[in-house]
Amino acid sequence: MKRVRKQRKLFIFGLILLLIGCGILLYPHILQIFYKIKTESMFRQFEETTENVRDANPEKYARLYEEMKNYNEELIKNNQENLADPYAYANPAIRLEEYGVENGIAGYIKIPVMDLELPLYLGANEENMSKGAAQLTETSMPIGGNNTNMAVVAHRGYSYAKMFREIEKLKIGDEIFITNFWETMTYKVERIEVISPDEIDKIRIQEGKDMVTLVTCHPYPHNYQRYLVYCERV
Repeated sequence: MKRVRKQRKLFIFGLILLLIGCGILLYPHILQIFYKIKTESMFRQFEETTENVRDANPEKYARLYEEMKNYNEELIKNNQENLADPYAYANPAIRLEEYGVENGIAGYIKIPVMDLELPLYLGANEENMSKGAAQLTETSMPIGGNNTNMAVVAHRGYSYAKMFREIEKLKIGDEIFITNFWETMTYKVERIEVISPDEIDKIRIQEGKDMVTLVTCHPYPHNYQRYLVYCERV
């Protein structure tokens, strides 16, 4: 009888250890599923907000586009003079809350080859980058156009989200998509480069081009270099 009890206890103990082990192995995948569900909810909210703002106040909606366009033009005029100031990157140049966008989402980026969709925020501060990708202030707004280059920065993985961890899957010719309040824009990967963090000129606007440059730390999981993916509008 004692032997049976002992075997039962050992079986239960072994089962508990097995369940704990499975939980540890599955935990990151479960969190990624929750993050994907959360981001899908954000995208629906973005689309609803876009529709509500457009219908409720079309004049304000048009002003937002003009402000973004004027900002892009000003970057050209001043030759992105503050691009070398790392403290300028984090502060959003436009406060979307003033236009009725309370969650601060300016759009989203989709990268099919990475099976990735991330909300896009203005200003590369830690709060925004903990939730998704961010437009680096002092680079172009996410509306495209001639003489623009929006630097989109994201972590190489954050807590339970992959973010740009698999960025090396992107190859020349692959497409990415940027959705803003007005349209979805398609960009094609043209060039990939690894640089040092102080090579600021690498993300400047290139004359006559409509670009998006993806930026993240490299090599994973370190951060002493930057991995850049240059994309041009299709």
